[in-house]
Amino acid sequence: MTPPVDPSLNRRKLRLALRKARESAGLTQREAAARVEWSQSKLIRVETGTVSVSVSDLRALLTLYDITRPDTVSELEEAARGSKGPSWWSHYHEVVSPQFAQYLGYEGAAHTVDTYHPIVVPGHLQTRAYAQALLAERGLSAERVRRLVDLRMERQERMLDGSGRPTATFVLDEAAVRRQIGGPAVFSAQLEQILDFAGRDGVTVRVLPFEAGAHYSTLGSFVLLRFLDDGDLVYLEHAAGSMTGGENLELLGQYQECFQTITERALDETESLGLIDRVKQNLEAR
Repeated sequence: MTPPVDPSLNRRKLRLALRKARESAGLTQREAAARVEWSQSKLIRVETGTVSVSVSDLRALLTLYDITRPDTVSELEEAARGSKGPSWWSHYHEVVSPQFAQYLGYEGAAHTVDTYHPIVVPGHLQTRAYAQALLAERGLSAERVRRLVDLRMERQERMLDGSGRPTATFVLDEAAVRRQIGGPAVFSAQLEQILDFAGRDGVTVRVLPFEAGAHYSTLGSFVLLRFLDDGDLVYLEHAAGSMTGGENLELLGQYQECFQTITERALDETESLGLIDRVKQNLEAR
């Protein structure tokens, strides 16, 4: 059964279509807002996809932008109706920061997700036991750990299970596939899960060996999101989290170049999975 389209994806669809239509009409945001008697901030929120759009508001903009093709109007009206309501991560509101919520909306729409982590296995690939052991060291309450792990598992399922998911490439530093989070049994199961995910269509796992040396993102993890209908974004994973795209092309370019560099230096897929399997077998032989 195909899951319903998340409201964030409908808001994104409207954001892209309405921004493009306004630009094609030769109007600034201030001019367009004045024509439909909105505040400029309301139009900005619509064009950034942070709010839902009512059908009546949508029709006002479509009239202004001279969008009259019945199939286009019908498609956008359907998106407007689907833009209301909470996104899937809303029921984790107490453990999801605004920055991460914004990222999750973009991740769900990405065509390609490229991830690098220098220290631990990234959340997309973690087992429940590994995630629990990792978070337990942060001094969090048991309930907060449970909620964070539940969020991680649901995110993993949405991204890696089923059809229509993005193509995903994970480059793991060798340190991440040797650091025994949770002890030998937990870590062995974690390595087994990485091998399982790596066998799925659209998922690639590579290991950056110790001898690869220094590179731009030695000290931090990042995720590159690539879209068929929009520019790339990079999400830098740190305490607060931050995302950048067209507003900082220099920084985005540095991380795009960095991912290309570490991919070139990483072991190929066969060598990478062989290394992971050897580490797993060594654990189980002890």
